[in-house]
Amino acid sequence: MRSTLRGSLVALVSVIVMCGAAAQAGPALAVPGAESADAAAAQRLTDYINAGSPAGRRAVNGFKHDADWSGPTRKLPPIPSTVGVGPRQTGFWPAFAYSQVNPRVAPPGANDWSCKPKAGQNPVVLLHGTWENAYDNWAAFAPVLKKAGYCVFTPNYGRTDLLDVGGLGTILPGTNGVAKVGRSAEQIDPYITKVLAKTGAKKINLIGHSQGGLLARYWMKRFNGHLKVDKLITYGATNNGTTLDGIGWLGRSINNVGLDVLAPVTLLVGSAGIDQTIDSPTVKYVNNRAPFHDGGQKRVYPDVEYTIVGSRYDEVTTPYDLTFLPGYRNVKNITLQNGCEQDTSDHISMSYSPRALSIALHTLDPQRYPKLVCSSSPWFFSF
Repeated sequence: MRSTLRGSLVALVSVIVMCGAAAQAGPALAVPGAESADAAAAQRLTDYINAGSPAGRRAVNGFKHDADWSGPTRKLPPIPSTVGVGPRQTGFWPAFAYSQVNPRVAPPGANDWSCKPKAGQNPVVLLHGTWENAYDNWAAFAPVLKKAGYCVFTPNYGRTDLLDVGGLGTILPGTNGVAKVGRSAEQIDPYITKVLAKTGAKKINLIGHSQGGLLARYWMKRFNGHLKVDKLITYGATNNGTTLDGIGWLGRSINNVGLDVLAPVTLLVGSAGIDQTIDSPTVKYVNNRAPFHDGGQKRVYPDVEYTIVGSRYDEVTTPYDLTFLPGYRNVKNITLQNGCEQDTSDHISMSYSPRALSIALHTLDPQRYPKLVCSSSPWFFSF
């Protein structure tokens, strides 16, 4: 009887542990390094279960599988310095072409480390999206913000290679933002510390496009960055993940029943892309939906002002309203087309939209920029 009971208990716990791996419900621990201790404890439990399990029925440490979701222990190198300044652009594709020839160039007005903020202004840090870079994402935003008097900084973060699961995009020299979001957050943390130290500011304003918005929120949570941020503005951010027109949702659903179809896809699109699919451990962590997290941390911090912008024509963050963070007093959720139907910006052209730029200026200083611009902005064909 005791042997039967033990066998039943072992079988039950084995199912629970194995389901942990299948469900992809990764832990979201706020303290770096805590994952290894908890994963080790889970491994001891797994070993105990396996000691009494019949041959061929082996439990899997699902906690360890997902505890490693923040990526390999090897850190990304420090943010590389940009070299030179490129011209201002009015569309994404010319900026993209320019950055492939000049992958380390800064957008005009950015990365002047001698810049000192004017009274009442915080330095602005721009975070590019997946497979993008500091230049092709911000060659329209940076010069306008600089002209408005802001100290502007933008890093090329998350660059890695095929062997480090960066995806096929890494064959192009200007492809950044491909490493796991957790690793990129660890990389930008000292960069933002440097911005504060060089400018003498106590806080920054953050603007993120696509992954850049999710990365900003991840960094704010894991590294207590919310204490250093006054305002966060995001455009097409994968704040709640993306179904990627159903493809990401399908892959995640298949993974959740135990068939890991996302692993080979990761080799193609890179780790950051998989991190942003709906219900990924990263998305759950940022939104406080993972089973293991620091309950003292929040999805939205009351001391930060959030402006979340989405486009009805976004074909990457889908459905587009997944970008929004509803139900909070300090969060403004803005659909780009509300009040300006001629702006048909999609995911990539959003950061070249005059209306999107006017939203940033209005958010940063509503007294100087009380009105929003309304003009046409193309879907995809951003030249």
